[in-house]
Amino acid sequence: MPRPALTNATIELTREVEVMDERGRVSTIFIPAERPLTVYVDKRELVTLMTLGGAPEALTLGYLRNQRLVRSIDDVLSVHVDWSVESVAVKTREGIADVEERTSKRVVTTGCGQGSVFGGLMDEVDNIVLSAEARLQQSVLYKIVDSIRTMKSIYKQAGSVHGCALFTDTGELIYFVEDVGRHNAVDAIAGKMWLDDVRGDDKVFYTTGRLTSEMVIKGAQMGIPFLLSRSGTTQMGHMVAEKLGMSLLARCTGTHFLLLTGRERVIFEPQLLDASLRVA
Repeated sequence: MPRPALTNATIELTREVEVMDERGRVSTIFIPAERPLTVYVDKRELVTLMTLGGAPEALTLGYLRNQRLVRSIDDVLSVHVDWSVESVAVKTREGIADVEERTSKRVVTTGCGQGSVFGGLMDEVDNIVLSAEARLQQSVLYKIVDSIRTMKSIYKQAGSVHGCALFTDTGELIYFVEDVGRHNAVDAIAGKMWLDDVRGDDKVFYTTGRLTSEMVIKGAQMGIPFLLSRSGTTQMGHMVAEKLGMSLLARCTGTHFLLLTGRERVIFEPQLLDASLRVA
């Protein structure tokens, strides 16, 4: 079947404002935009997402995918974003079965940016199987962290946003998305993977935000065995990753990281640290 018809809606991602510092000096800085995007599916209002607005079509598709409201990209006919009314209209082939019942039980998560899940998300964890052969070399981990560090981003320009990225298991960047909430960013990447038919079984996912249970489950739903973060994790995130056999790596900065689960997947290379000590 053909891909769904998509708009390519664009909008300013930052705004210049006047500020005064502690010495009374006036200057201008850039701050990240934040705006509502109300999702309508087959003319039924579903949810309002607070978003930066950098990838609204992919964000919408990823949200529908990760909430398990639409099972296949083939079921979507079109995604139309109209920033003049801050909305996105999704048209499906046959509608969403039992949509009112499936969206009635809603749990607000610990994530920023109004991340939310519909009830029963945890019920699917037992059905997720990640690749047993997937491995990640320590040198590739460092390559990914360094790639993020040197990447041009809204965060470096204006701050106050989260970034998520998808890499190959050799450290090549596939997607990079920033948004006001890490949940929006991961949903946008899920949407891009869906559109491009990209499998997750040999991929590495990086986020600047905390690895909460929802973030871990979303990564698992995409079939990704490695989740990296420059931040930490939560008890529930750790528990779910351990249950799935996923490699969870937190506090990834420079050469430092904390591997919390899935130790058998990571190939350590001690000589890398020995070399860095000699250089220092």
